[in-house]
Amino acid sequence: MSGAATTTADAKAIPEFRQIMGHPAPLWMLFMTEFWERFAFYGIRWALVLYIVAQFYGGSGVGQADANLTYGSYLALVYAGAVFGGYIADRVIGYQRSILVGASFMVLGLFAITVPNPDVFKLGLATIIVGNGMFKPNISTMVGQLYGIHDTRRDSGFTIFYMGINGGGFIAPILTGILAERMSSQTGVPAYKAVFFAAGIGMILSLIWFQIGRRGLKGIGAATGPLASPARVISVVIGSLVVIPGVYFLLQLGAEKLQGILTVLFLALAAMLVVEGVRNGKVARDKVIAMMIIFFFNVMFWCFFEQAGSSFTFLAENIVRRDFGGWIFPTGWFQSVNTLAIIVCAPLVAAVWVWMGSANPSIPRKFGLGLIFNGLAFVLLWYALSFLVGPDSKIPFWTLFMVYVIQSIGELCLSPIGLSMVTKLAPTRLVGLGMGGWFLSTGIGNNLSGIFASIVSGEKGMTVESALSGYTFGFWALIGSGALLFLIAPLIQKLMHGVK
Repeated sequence: MSGAATTTADAKAIPEFRQIMGHPAPLWMLFMTEFWERFAFYGIRWALVLYIVAQFYGGSGVGQADANLTYGSYLALVYAGAVFGGYIADRVIGYQRSILVGASFMVLGLFAITVPNPDVFKLGLATIIVGNGMFKPNISTMVGQLYGIHDTRRDSGFTIFYMGINGGGFIAPILTGILAERMSSQTGVPAYKAVFFAAGIGMILSLIWFQIGRRGLKGIGAATGPLASPARVISVVIGSLVVIPGVYFLLQLGAEKLQGILTVLFLALAAMLVVEGVRNGKVARDKVIAMMIIFFFNVMFWCFFEQAGSSFTFLAENIVRRDFGGWIFPTGWFQSVNTLAIIVCAPLVAAVWVWMGSANPSIPRKFGLGLIFNGLAFVLLWYALSFLVGPDSKIPFWTLFMVYVIQSIGELCLSPIGLSMVTKLAPTRLVGLGMGGWFLSTGIGNNLSGIFASIVSGEKGMTVESALSGYTFGFWALIGSGALLFLIAPLIQKLMHGVK
């Protein structure tokens, strides 16, 4: 068993915390740590595909497909790395030290991608991926460790934490977008290197915040027994340095081949979780099976949701009317629409779940709602590209703006609930690995999103016709998946044995 004993359902294992706004005080420290990490993540998210096209393809539309594929592969490996990060925290060095080591590697990677060389750029992305794998799943798991398994505040705690994620995500594109424009070159190309540097500063703040505040965790996530050995930390650092070139190779491999590798990895992880569930009895086994089914639908959601950082970016840049009387709405600011909608709507959605009481939708049906809302966003794109294209071959600004808002409502139905679900359904001894499985399924969806986005962009860059064809397919895929999940929800809920 790992040193993080507080992953058990036994409320006695949870320390007595001072309460702030009805929640354990460490929640707010983790909130701010994640805020600055997300600042770093979203700070570069809007700029990556535009940077690849501008820096390595001279701004030509032929680079869009490669940029989309690279972006999808990068995101996929970011989330796939969570599998190994969860295992490292569970079995090797504990949660707190995993977060600190991961944050340090992310800082190095963010500064590395400022170097305008394609090989160094991908090596920097590989370093970010390795660091994020140790950071992302473990800070989410620690949120769950602050609450007993039957604590009714658990879901609302994850929703608050999710607001921290989106607070950083809202500010980052605006500030880095302004920075890029003000430091733009004489050719008018934004200074993307300044964006990456600012993201690195944000990650340093995240690292410092956690280091200072972790004393307040009162041992939650701390390494104990053999896990506390300093030699283990050194081994993890050396191992990470060895792994980085391997991740670089996977980025070079291409999204299609990477998809096969991720699928095999997911099947292996699923087998490990199922075996652990079988060892713990029928109830634990059924819970793992329910979790695996929901993971599949999670793949579908993120395949189309993550067009936000790839094909939607090129849609905004080339096909959306952004001119307001001489002032042009920056492309990167669309990324903040999603996070602003999350910040505004998250308390409302959380209140709705509480208000509904016993009529509160089950976890599978909340996921189904997420898929359906995502599908409705693609309905709006279909309508805009079919009937609202002007003489300038552009669609109105409000349409893409509302696409982000509608997707955000779908995200609120699914993503924070998913984090909480894993801490409830994963085998007690492998909660970190279960969280890694959640992020791996998200990663598979992200890799598919890059492949899908490359098809939407075509060989020479996105057109109205290519966007219409791709986004119409997205609508049918999402609505069909959501309807199917609603139909089989009672079966999944039965496998969950009372978990809500």
